[in-house]
Amino acid sequence: MDLTRHPDLLERLAAAYALGSLRGGARRRFETLARRSPAVRAAALLWQERFAALTELQLAQAPGPNVWKRIENSLAAQRQPAAAKKPSTASGAGRGWGGWRAGTLAGAVAAVAGIAVSVQLLGEVRTRDAQLAQLDRARATLASRNEQLTAQLQAKPEIQYVAVLADERSAASMLVTFDPAHSTLTIKRVGGYQEAADKSLQLWALPPDGRPRSLGVIGENAVARLTAAENQVREAPALAISLEPKGGVPTERGPTGPVLFKGALLKTS
Repeated sequence: MDLTRHPDLLERLAAAYALGSLRGGARRRFETLARRSPAVRAAALLWQERFAALTELQLAQAPGPNVWKRIENSLAAQRQPAAAKKPSTASGAGRGWGGWRAGTLAGAVAAVAGIAVSVQLLGEVRTRDAQLAQLDRARATLASRNEQLTAQLQAKPEIQYVAVLADERSAASMLVTFDPAHSTLTIKRVGGYQEAADKSLQLWALPPDGRPRSLGVIGENAVARLTAAENQVREAPALAISLEPKGGVPTERGPTGPVLFKGALLKTS
């Protein structure tokens, strides 16, 4: 029989072999298969290691007083004269037959006990394997959670520049923040202004010298995001928003419509 095609039977035989409850011809046949098959040999070695590891989980226990009493009785019986224990010929034959039957019964009991212990240890090993698998899943979940938190922290904006743009009555209308780590300008409408359908709002950087530079056209949503390099923002002490034709105007032309909102750009750190 090819045991590799019957993994459950292979596991049971390997466990019984490692425990010592597989005896006689069955044990010799298993050893022959193990010499021929690396898979069978590996299963036997694996169960031997498992049973060896189980002893580390057992607590040390001192033998009870009844155990010592049985040992003392056995030693006392061995010290009795041999003649007192020698049976007659006729009764000896009967006792020999009875002893054979008792030995057979004892062997059967030992085999059953060995199988019971094997099943119990197999259950304990499977329980421990399940606990280890659960621990591995918990570790994998924790590692995945750490990766998610790391990604969230990396994606979290790092605001280093802020500007409040106000209208001619000094009423705040636009809040502008800049995240240089992600090269993102965020414009949030905080006032009630809404441009006409054929118009667009355009954001400008106002450098201390030179012409205004366009940072992009602001959409109609309550929050708009534009991409900008830090050097485009860092060199501008102020920002402005102008009202332009739909789609905005080229930066070299500068603002062509009225400037609706403006304000100083401040570094937060």
